[in-house]
Amino acid sequence: QVQLVESGGGLVQAGGSLRLSCAASGRTFSTYVMAWFRQTPGKEREFAAAIGWNGGRTYYADSVKGRFTISRDNAKNTVYLQMISLKPEDTAVYYCAADRSYSVIRTTWKEYDYWGQGTQVTVSS
Repeated sequence: QVQLVESGGGLVQAGGSLRLSCAASGRTFSTYVMAWFRQTPGKEREFAAAIGWNGGRTYYADSVKGRFTISRDNAKNTVYLQMISLKPEDTAVYYCAADRSYSVIRTTWKEYDYWGQGTQVTVSS
């Protein structure tokens, strides 16, 4: 079992930056693919970024490519999402997720095994 706790959300002006963190419990964190998803009211959870177990592979949604950077520190059991050049359309609840697949990076939220409680990111225009 893995527990995930996100932090770092908040209110920022368009063009600004935020860094989200996701702290994980459990000794198997380093074997999981980790991802960030986001969700707005009435819409399905949307993939944003994912990172392989050792950080060697990353994958981004087109909507965030070039602006968001996912990284992880396995020694600290933490995954990060650095967001720059934020836009009002980035406003959402951001969720951290873990996938036990180890080697396959997936982009569908239903395929992830563990979830955090979410952190709100609001970008004002």
